[in-house]
Amino acid sequence: MKKITQQTCFCCLLLLVNSTIFAQVKTISEDKDWSKQSAFLQNSYEAEYLIRLGDIDNLGFGWPEGFDPFCSRMTTAHNFPWDVNTTDLPGFDRILLSSKYNPDNAQGCGGDGYSGSWNEVTSKPITYSLPTAKVQGITIKDAFLQLFIDDFQAPNLCSKFQITLNGKRFAEGEKFINAIDQSGPVGKLISIPVPEEFYADISGKSSLNVKIDEVTGAADGFALDFIRLLINRKRENTCKGNFHGKVLEKNTGNPIAGAAVFLSDKTTVKTDGEGGFSFTNVPTGFEVVEASFTGYNDGSATADIGTGDENDEVIIYLEKGKQVFFDKQQIKVGEAINLKNILFDQGKSDIKIESMPDLEKVAAFMHTNSGAQIELSGHTSSEGDANYNRSLSYKRVKACKDYIVSKGIDPGRIIANGYGADRPIVPNDSEANRAKNRRVEMRVEKL
Repeated sequence: MKKITQQTCFCCLLLLVNSTIFAQVKTISEDKDWSKQSAFLQNSYEAEYLIRLGDIDNLGFGWPEGFDPFCSRMTTAHNFPWDVNTTDLPGFDRILLSSKYNPDNAQGCGGDGYSGSWNEVTSKPITYSLPTAKVQGITIKDAFLQLFIDDFQAPNLCSKFQITLNGKRFAEGEKFINAIDQSGPVGKLISIPVPEEFYADISGKSSLNVKIDEVTGAADGFALDFIRLLINRKRENTCKGNFHGKVLEKNTGNPIAGAAVFLSDKTTVKTDGEGGFSFTNVPTGFEVVEASFTGYNDGSATADIGTGDENDEVIIYLEKGKQVFFDKQQIKVGEAINLKNILFDQGKSDIKIESMPDLEKVAAFMHTNSGAQIELSGHTSSEGDANYNRSLSYKRVKACKDYIVSKGIDPGRIIANGYGADRPIVPNDSEANRAKNRRVEMRVEKL
């Protein structure tokens, strides 16, 4: 580990002063007073409402010349550790380690080089309270949690991160952050869609409390520069980049044609005959790109997306999965199964008594297959407003997830998605076909 000398620190200070001013001039964001520990903007260029905690200074190291944290690829590598600046808000710009971390415990997967600088006070994960009093009562169409993260390494150091929002597990965020291997250490912006279940917390309470912790005690030090909440994001005004990639079979390297490849906002494409795929106009930042194909465990890879076309190719490897029994029928990993007896009243999301036996079967499957991770997806026919249908389908499938979780299943093993009428299995050209499109599906992502 490189020792930080007084001269080095002086140079870092000069870099911070000079490059931050330069970056502020360059940035597209109206969130420009980066020295402030918090910000609230209404009707900004990026979103209808923008709430920030933490100053924007790359953990105190400053930004390279011309670097815009909202539009660029990852930062250059920097030194660790560093002294905690007492003017920073707690939990920002410092090394954090698992609340279960014990420096005397052996680490089966090793640890990063600066976990020895752990401090039992300043390194303890905290709860960040994003003030939402000014957005109470608003209509939320979408919300994104933005984190400028540094050195998360779950795949490499066997760490497992949990995220809670107002004390409730944010499984979609956990899936995102546990796929990132961010050695360097380097910093990068990530933007995670916030599910609809949290909208009432955002618009109905005075704060949205965010906590990120590692639950195994792994020696995976991590850091955050700032947190932002974007409400009703203006996607057209974000910096965007393009990238391409391939989906290949693990071990053989053979291309997989027809695989579904999707982003965190569920934008989806299919691979061509060579396993290739492309995405255009993707908001910049770290993106976890996932792929699925029947008979294979889901796979993922990260894309470091900067503005334009000069982004690295993304390779996703899929490993053949097991066949398994569900409700006395053999199914393949990656295969979507229609849960035919999940019933709801018109326009309602309350689970009917007739639905409970099928949900009990899902809970039993999850107990029997302790390594299984599933997606529950809700679908509607095409009548009515598209946004209303997506919302209703999400509420219904979330109710299904809550029931299964009540049976002792870890909520992090279930991802709930409401697609509305976006993914019909037959044309919506007859009542019989529309009835087929109104469904709840279970898909085994990994086993």
